Parts: sequence; structure tokens; C-alpha cells
Amino acid sequence: MNIWLLGILIFLARVVDVSVGTLRTISIVQGRTKIAFFLAFIETSVWLIVLSAVLPQVMQTPLLGLFYAFGFATGNVVGILVEKRLAMGYTNFRIITSKHVKEITNSLREKGFAVTTFEGEGKDGKVTEIYVASERKNLTTLVKLVKEIEPDAFYIAEQAGYMSKIQRPTMVPTTGWRGIPKKK
Repeated sequence: MNIWLLGILIFLARVVDVSVGTLRTISIVQGRTKIAFFLAFIETSVWLIVLSAVLPQVMQTPLLGLFYAFGFATGNVVGILVEKRLAMGYTNFRIITSKHVKEITNSLREKGFAVTTFEGEGKDGKVTEIYVASERKNLTTLVKLVKEIEPDAFYIAEQAGYMSKIQRPTMVPTTGWRGIPKKK
């Protein structure tokens, strides 16, 4: 087999292997044991195939080692990007503000988010903490809603381990083909 073709195949297989490994690690941290089990099986299977292709030839063709290493490095980046896209898990989203409290809370509630507020004291006086527990995939929507009302808002998003129950947004706008009204 052509050395360049083999190198590209090793690179691509390593990207898949390490990306799956990154998702597996995140699944373990989040306590998703079934997903972690299947991802570990896939990761190890691909890794064994790649290693068996590289190991016997790496002394004669060190270039394969470079493909292997670049595939590993790229796989880490790809795995992180895929996980960000999937946005698995939950988030605690907090907005701390002294202005536009009613507008922000009303906007979030209109979109179906469960909102709790707490009064507090900041360095410049009284503030309100607006608290929303949500699925991580809704984080972009939350930030966008807040920034539309208060562009300089201070907010914090933290990963939540476990939640007793989650309130899913009920007013999700229809997009794509679902947004086309049906003819009756």
C-alpha cells in the first residue's frame, strides 16, 4: 500500500479514535455509564487496528509515526468541538444585574425557562441574581436572550452534575420544515 495513503488512513482513524475517547471521558465525568461503555468499545477497537498497522512499520517509515501523532492531536480538537456541538449535560446559568431584572426574567419565562431570583449586595449596591437550571444545549439561547436586553450583563454558566428535575422550554420556536404551516 502507498505510504501516503496508509498515513492518511492512520491519521483519519486516529482522529476518530481520539474523538470518541474524548466523548467517552466526558460521558464518564457526567455519569453516563452506558454511553461510556459503548464509546470505550469503539475507541479501543479502532485503536488496536491503527496500532497494528503502525507498529510493525514505524521503524522503517517514521513518517507513519507523524501521521499517528497528528491524528491524536487533531482527534482531541475534533472531540472537543463535537462535544460542544452535542452539548451533553446540564448547566446552572446565573445573571447578576441591578438593572433590567423584570425584562430579563419575563423574557426567559416567556421562552419557557424556569427562573428564580435572589436579592443580594454587590460592590456598587443592591443586585439581583437570576438563576436558570437548563440543558446545556439551551445555553446559547439563554445568553442571546440576556444580551438582547442587557448587552453588558454579567453572567456565569456552570456545569451541573445532577438535577432532581429539569424544566424544558415550552415555547421553542419552530424552524426548518416544522415552521411551514400545514394546509388543511
